[in-house]
Amino acid sequence: NMNAYAERWVQTIKTECLDHFVVLGEAHLRHIVSEFVTYYHEHRPHQAKGNLPLMGESPPATAGVVRSDDLVCEKRLGGLLKSYSRRAA
Repeated sequence: NMNAYAERWVQTIKTECLDHFVVLGEAHLRHIVSEFVTYYHEHRPHQAKGNLPLMGESPPATAGVVRSDDLVCEKRLGGLLKSYSRRAA
């Protein structure tokens, strides 16, 4: 039997990332996987953590109204992975 957590991780990286690319070699694969791992740990929300990332960002201090002008979109892997944050004051 394989570890269920490891199997779920492989399924996640395949469906959310690798299925969208034609990998052109080992260096390309390493780049794609490292970008996804960074996104997964530092930006992607996780339900078990109250929709917060595993590491990195903390919840906002106030939950006031957010205007679209206050948002910044960070794109990774050609726009496949997107994370949004508030613009610095």
